Amino acid sequence: MAIIGSFILKRLAIWGGFILLLLDTLKQCRQMPRLRHVLRQMAHLGVDTLPIVALTMLFTGMVLTLQTAAEFIRFGAQSTIGGVVTIAVGRELGPVLTGVVAAGRVGAAITAEISTMKVTEQIDALKVMATNPIGYLVVPRLLACMIMLPLLVVFGDIIGSFGGWIIANYYDISSFMYMRSIDVFVISHDFTGGLIKAVFFGIIIAIIGCYYGLYAENGAEGVGKATTKSVVNAIIAIFFFNCFLSMILYR
Repeated sequence: MAIIGSFILKRLAIWGGFILLLLDTLKQCRQMPRLRHVLRQMAHLGVDTLPIVALTMLFTGMVLTLQTAAEFIRFGAQSTIGGVVTIAVGRELGPVLTGVVAAGRVGAAITAEISTMKVTEQIDALKVMATNPIGYLVVPRLLACMIMLPLLVVFGDIIGSFGGWIIANYYDISSFMYMRSIDVFVISHDFTGGLIKAVFFGIIIAIIGCYYGLYAENGAEGVGKATTKSVVNAIIAIFFFNCFLSMILYR
């Protein structure tokens, strides 16, 4: 019981640290960072992630259609495949898989960069120059993730539906039937809900990545441990909050 209690207290302390860092970051947001810093982070964290998101969502849409098309055709429901695939991608698969990809690509990059700055005492140098590390390092990354992740989700949703269309044509489902199904069954809330999730996931990735970077242990080993913890905790948080947000948005 002592081991379990110690584990729970440790996890609560870590999550409390996430919340305190988020509150401090929101406070620092009142002093808007330089636009070029935010744009640099948007390019680094968002644009560089596009190829991975494209490949992930393309094959996800293809596999999803591959698994459903044969059964739907057997029951004469092939006219609904486009709508089903697009709803699944828009509501769940697009935001979650894009979030997981971003946690691995973006979260790891954030933690590695900031933890290296901490180990090499660059963060201490910022404090000496009366520059708040939260405002200088965390705020631009938070804003970049909040802006770029929804855009990545929109891009991923389009690619996922396109992947489904490729396999639908393989099963002799016409492009008109596929697009007509999307028009009939898909509503705007199927996508807006996913975009709301993406904003939350962007906050999660940025805050967790920055937290482990700022509190990394000294040495190269500390950087590696911080990066691993950042990715693992961000992915767990994404799955947890996805379930929570789905219950709120789609009940």
